[in-house]
Amino acid sequence: MSCFLCCCRACASPRDDSPTPSAAAAAAAAIRIPQGEEMQRVVVMRHGDRLDQAEPIWPANKPRPWDPPLTDAGLLRAWTVGKRIRAAAAADGWAVHRVLVSPFLRCRQTAARAVAALCAVPNDAALLAIEDAANVPLDTSRLKVSIEYGLSEMMNTQAMGGIVGKVAPGVSKWFPDVPELEAIFPAGTIDHSAESIYPGVPKWEESILEARSRYASVIKALADKYPHENLLLVTHGEGVGASVSYFEMGLEIYDVEYCAYSILERQVSTKPGDEQGGFTADSFKVLTKSGTTGIQYAPVSGSWFVG
Repeated sequence: MSCFLCCCRACASPRDDSPTPSAAAAAAAAIRIPQGEEMQRVVVMRHGDRLDQAEPIWPANKPRPWDPPLTDAGLLRAWTVGKRIRAAAAADGWAVHRVLVSPFLRCRQTAARAVAALCAVPNDAALLAIEDAANVPLDTSRLKVSIEYGLSEMMNTQAMGGIVGKVAPGVSKWFPDVPELEAIFPAGTIDHSAESIYPGVPKWEESILEARSRYASVIKALADKYPHENLLLVTHGEGVGASVSYFEMGLEIYDVEYCAYSILERQVSTKPGDEQGGFTADSFKVLTKSGTTGIQYAPVSGSWFVG
């Protein structure tokens, strides 16, 4: 179910107590330290079609009713959009280096298909004609993947529904351990050294504005943690909305489709001779135009998509 709620950019500003990576971690995480200026891109993508939306009774009697899988259509959509992201990036002369993923199964399944598309050996033209990710040869050296709990779904009843709302206060462990979560990703792509900015899922019954603030903070923190890499963040509808409305003031989000994505861009500068990973960066610009990648918005104040 989706709905639309009032928000403003000021309310979505990151909180001062949001977790941020240390300078040492940022330096260690960078795969290279270039000199001078470069452009960093961050793609923020929603998961594919979820099964509980197609089958509303799915959560009943499930051990983790908050964690539905994708439908077959959702799996196909994730593969298709992953190919589109790869082709669009290549056309502009860049590629994704790192993928960070919400721990929810629908996001992990989406990321697995997108990663396969990004790592596929066939060239872009040949890949577009391949309709199924199965048995496509991969070059897994192209990127790294890890779990980021800060990209989790909004942790409240409004986002997850009444069944989850009833059991959530008693949940002590929302997900299996990270190695089990990561097992779904193509072998050779997992970055075992990566540490999530959030040590676990956000607290239950966070407000909508707190969730938006979290998404905005995590997007910025991940970009700063990996300043010399282009990122793909696989998250939820509200996170994609935040990636547009926070970084482009005064926009109203009308819809975020399954597998919709935004593209952010900023210039990152490194001082010549600085081998410690220090950098400065401009503010992000939203490159995505309304209606082109599954996001509908307009330059007026008002509503955000939830889901």
